[in-house]
Amino acid sequence: MLGAIFILAFIIFLIFVYPPLLAKRKVETEKSPRFDAQMKKLWMIAQSSMKERKPLRAEKALLTILKFDEKNAAAYNRLGILYAKESKFDDAIECFEIAQSLDNNPSSLHNAGLIYLETGAYEKAAMAFEQALELEGGVPARFIALAKALEKLGRRRESIDALESAYELDASTTTLRQILALYEASGDQEGIQNTTLRINNQLASLEKQKKTTKRRLVRRTKTMKPPRRLATPKPKTRSASMTATMKERRLKKKLK
Repeated sequence: MLGAIFILAFIIFLIFVYPPLLAKRKVETEKSPRFDAQMKKLWMIAQSSMKERKPLRAEKALLTILKFDEKNAAAYNRLGILYAKESKFDDAIECFEIAQSLDNNPSSLHNAGLIYLETGAYEKAAMAFEQALELEGGVPARFIALAKALEKLGRRRESIDALESAYELDASTTTLRQILALYEASGDQEGIQNTTLRINNQLASLEKQKKTTKRRLVRRTKTMKPPRRLATPKPKTRSASMTATMKERRLKKKLK
């Protein structure tokens, strides 16, 4: 009878008491300095391996991080980038989607959009880029990526608008050339003329800035005073009386 009661008490302990204690112990372990040091080391291994193009080593480090911290959005995002570089697009999208569900991060959305764009899912790509822009709109690359997706969908006017938004942020001649290419593809002569004029004006302005900067450097070089030369000390000359005295001493030595 006592044995049955003991067994029943032990079962109750395992069901109701032990799991919370185990969870508490796990949390304390994850917050320990040793745990933090291990996670930091794994991150360093993952980053260095990706730079050194060692994908298997990087993947192993990232998966180990996720084994101990399954809600680490940054690790999922990095793992998605790794899979994308290896053309494992399904795995990459899955990682980016998990990262986005854990942390509403525009980078994860943008990365997922790039994979959708690469695999021909242009509607999903445009949607991902638009959502990323809602979270972070001050990045020209996001507007440029959106423009590519919209162009693939045949929405050329919207693509040009996206590129104009990018140009407002980066004022890049390359962005203007992309706008010009869209006008040329649609045969819009007015758009071609206006954009060509904008490109020429910007190139002329850049050339003028270069010349102005060069002239300033030349003027600054001319107005700079040359470094002062230190006067070389003159060799000390012996006086006539000292020379005569030395001659007398030498003569006396010879006579001795």
